[in-house]
Amino acid sequence: MGDDPIGQISAAVPSPLTPVPFFMHALVTGGGGFLGRYIVEALRARGDRVRSFGRGAYPELEAAGVEVVRGDLRDSASLLAACRDVECVFHAAAVPGIAVNRDMFDAVNRVGTEMLLAAAWRSGVQRFVYTSSPSVVFAGEDQCGVDESAPYDFGWMEEHCAYYSFTKAAAELAVLAAHCAAFRTCALRPHLIWGPRDTHLIPRLLSRARAGRLRRVGDGANLVDITYVENAAAAHVQAADALANDAAEGTTAKAPSPGGKAYFISQGEPVKCWQWIDEILALVDLPPVTKSISATAAKRFGAVCESVYRLLRLHGEPPMTRFLAAQLSTSHWFDISAAKREFGYEPRVSTAEGMQRLGAWLQAN
Repeated sequence: MGDDPIGQISAAVPSPLTPVPFFMHALVTGGGGFLGRYIVEALRARGDRVRSFGRGAYPELEAAGVEVVRGDLRDSASLLAACRDVECVFHAAAVPGIAVNRDMFDAVNRVGTEMLLAAAWRSGVQRFVYTSSPSVVFAGEDQCGVDESAPYDFGWMEEHCAYYSFTKAAAELAVLAAHCAAFRTCALRPHLIWGPRDTHLIPRLLSRARAGRLRRVGDGANLVDITYVENAAAAHVQAADALANDAAEGTTAKAPSPGGKAYFISQGEPVKCWQWIDEILALVDLPPVTKSISATAAKRFGAVCESVYRLLRLHGEPPMTRFLAAQLSTSHWFDISAAKREFGYEPRVSTAEGMQRLGAWLQAN
């Protein structure tokens, strides 16, 4: 893609492997967050030097030997400083959610990623692993066993105010377009990351259940992929090692390269979405979900909520959106054979074991 891959970013957006143990200096954006902290811990456990970049102060990371740098993804000077002397960037920071104001999603998820890519390139970073999302190829319909050939549908995402997905897809395209021999990149798409220390999915689910505001959307038979957080973190480290292996002399011809590609990551065994939710509720002695709403009614309600939040310029997230209604009522599970084949990914922690660990953590907290 030429001498300067970063210059081509904007044009990319519409308007059995045994990794060599590379001990490296790594930057993890969002290192104090849910997935980011597990990536940090996986790297530290094998002796890598780690720098965490985020907006908060994390003394527990510093106590574990992690260099903590505070900054904002929208500040180029902070990003250049964070990338200095780094060999590999793990970009896990993002703005999640279903808010209908796209500005923050765009500023952090898309523009922030482009700025980080530029800072990494200019700082001599050699590898870049991006945390993407399967929602970048979601268009409101069932996805059963699809692989990475599934297309982006920016039109559907724009129409349905799926701004998280839209900006993550744009950022993923930028990351993959930046790949070259001197700057090797890939993107991982872990689906529904869960486990101990979750600050987003599980707490919100339990909060809604305790408030009596949880409703099953659709018939409850839809299958979805899930990813235990330690498996997701391990996949990131394996992908980074495979990118390094790809550059090692004599290895390129022997093994597929993950460079410039995106990969689905999951447990490899989809679950019934609402049955799994009931199992999570049972971990804290909450009753199963009994009330329901049809997928059609949920989408109509979501459209009304979107309109009200836009019209009144309300902050925060609507209780429902058309995107969320589609996510909760359709099947979406994915073929992870490419990740297994090209960088040796395997879900080391089973779903059953992960649920036991989650239950123990919830009971203790």
